[in-house]
Amino acid sequence: MATCRGRVLQAISKCEWTLLSPFVRRLSSCNVPSELERVGFIGVGNMGFHMANNLVNAGYKVAVHDKNRDAMKKFLEKGVVAKETPFEVAEASDVVITMLPSSSHVLDVYTGQNGLLHGGSLLRPWLLIDSSTVDPQTSRRLSTIISKCALKEKKGYAKTPFMLDAPVSGGVLGAEAGTLTFMVGGLEEVYLAAKPLFLSMGRHAIYCGGPGNGVAAKICNNLVMAVSMLGVSEAFCLGQSLGITANTLTKIFNSSSARCWSSDTYNPVPGVMEDVPSSRNYTGGFSSKLMAKDLSLAATSANEVGLKCPLMHQAQEIYTELCKEGHEYKDFSSAFRHYYPGKDEL
Repeated sequence: MATCRGRVLQAISKCEWTLLSPFVRRLSSCNVPSELERVGFIGVGNMGFHMANNLVNAGYKVAVHDKNRDAMKKFLEKGVVAKETPFEVAEASDVVITMLPSSSHVLDVYTGQNGLLHGGSLLRPWLLIDSSTVDPQTSRRLSTIISKCALKEKKGYAKTPFMLDAPVSGGVLGAEAGTLTFMVGGLEEVYLAAKPLFLSMGRHAIYCGGPGNGVAAKICNNLVMAVSMLGVSEAFCLGQSLGITANTLTKIFNSSSARCWSSDTYNPVPGVMEDVPSSRNYTGGFSSKLMAKDLSLAATSANEVGLKCPLMHQAQEIYTELCKEGHEYKDFSSAFRHYYPGKDEL
């Protein structure tokens, strides 16, 4: 953590800095602050593995848990502590981060047997951060439950535990490179206190407002991502059918008004770009199953506020169809090949 002070000062504006409590100001130290020193990480799959690994590399004392013992074995080989249950992680941690596939998994880890709240209303961690993509209602419900708990040991100014919802954007590649963007909901002062953690796993942390607003922002982000990927894939397929190579179209898109993340960073056409899922048979990325799940969350939220979202519903139908056809574990960019008749670039 030799660069901790520099990273914190870069991340926190002069105005923010003057408003921080003494608890938060201690984060300017070059050492890992005691209030953040012990970090529990639950869910070390494709994303969580890299996020937790970056925390280890940054100097935090990390304890991990995952239902998949092979995932935990990777950390045991590094000398990182692995716990048998979420509750055991909580008992060993100042902060607990969860990175899980769905709302049901999050609720089980928090409120299920041997979950984080297994000990009742007295908690060891002063901060719980959920980086899963769930529905805003789940985040707000858990935040309310946490706010009614008390701490076994007071930490700094924290007399009660806090919760932040902090889903991420950037995918597996961003998790590995430490370039994720965190979208954070909850109390703003707690967000500022937790910023060193976010910046040890990512490049950006953006405060979105109260509880549930982080996941609300993530749902909107993934709606754009899905529609954009389908639009780019559709255009590439049309271009190929009209005799234009994907490489040529990529150059055009990326130097004109069609430029977007799906064309210049995460191109769906095999043979156009290296080190993306399309270059390895659509493996190791963000699965179509997860995209279908996120679009379902968006659809539910849209219905709750009475908003018509035709592009969202069309995208949801396409990714649901891909899953039914057996492509649920392929990266969501595989729509280019498995929904459209897209061809590899030779």
